[in-house]
Amino acid sequence: MLTNFRSHAALRFEPQARRLVFAGPNGAGKTNLLEAVSLLVPGRGLRGARFSELARQGGAGGWGVAARFDNGLEIGTAAVEGAPERREFRLNGVKPRAQSDVAEQLAAVWLTPQMDRLFTDTASGRRKFLDRLVVALEPFHAREIASFESASAQRNRLLAEPPYDSGWASALEDSMARHAVAATAARAALIARLNATLSAGAADPFPRVRLGLACPIAQKLALAPALDVEDWLRAALAAARPADALGKSSGHGPQKADLLITDEDAGRPASLSSTGQQKAMLIGIVLGHAAMIASARGIAPLLLLDEPLVHLDALRRQALFTALERADCPAWLTGTDGEMFTGMDAAAYHLRDGALELLPGF
Repeated sequence: MLTNFRSHAALRFEPQARRLVFAGPNGAGKTNLLEAVSLLVPGRGLRGARFSELARQGGAGGWGVAARFDNGLEIGTAAVEGAPERREFRLNGVKPRAQSDVAEQLAAVWLTPQMDRLFTDTASGRRKFLDRLVVALEPFHAREIASFESASAQRNRLLAEPPYDSGWASALEDSMARHAVAATAARAALIARLNATLSAGAADPFPRVRLGLACPIAQKLALAPALDVEDWLRAALAAARPADALGKSSGHGPQKADLLITDEDAGRPASLSSTGQQKAMLIGIVLGHAAMIASARGIAPLLLLDEPLVHLDALRRQALFTALERADCPAWLTGTDGEMFTGMDAAAYHLRDGALELLPGF
């Protein structure tokens, strides 16, 4: 159920199948539907938009998204009145103690056209992608990253105004070290589990990739206990105070990491592969991640695939349909041409002017 969300003044939708296709012209609101569903889990959704941008233009202000699941779970989220950049959750009608309570009940994995740039994007873009994968399994990871960033920002302000309290700097560096090591350990664990899942064929027949983490903290963690790595990082941060004061940022931490993606069959960086091959590898990562979540939680995540058929040939399109059916995840897909989804076991809807029409005999 949507209220004043993007292009939708009000929409009540009851899916007729586990896999859904939304077809329609550009600008019809297909991605808006997927974005609304992506907001049922913590974060900024598949567009990463500011919450103030979600309210319908010309509407009364504010917005809301709510859903009821077959198992009785109810999740709702809406803008906070008077605070357009904040939103609240309701879990079974009650405000949860923390957003991680919602994440423990529901996971969502998505693919958008913007993610096609993952292989040639900046390291920051790849870190955000990796952290979304981690949070889907470990909701508290978001808190570790946010806590590190908060302590780091405070330290930057402190170092910018000498003479500063060295004891306060040490306390901030202690916080940074603890959260940085915890966040890095979660990233490394996710990569190890996802590599094992992909090697076991969870994303076949899509190309297999191998993920890695370029990160000094991760390298230390592979050789020493976490407490020893925290001690090393505290000392490194303390020694780097003069340089960090000049650079106005920390030279150590999880914000310096990069996600490495290798085409395992070809034995080369994925960034050197063709556009079509890169898209196929990205789909494989997403499918493997979904399989890993389903195995770990016993409940399949929501799969939200926005324009997934772009850059795929006919064989790869059919491979995707087969993989989705085998995985049995609830999946929502979009495309401008409904005929491209012929052969997929799904319910199809045509979307125009905010209205959904079920296409019979799809």
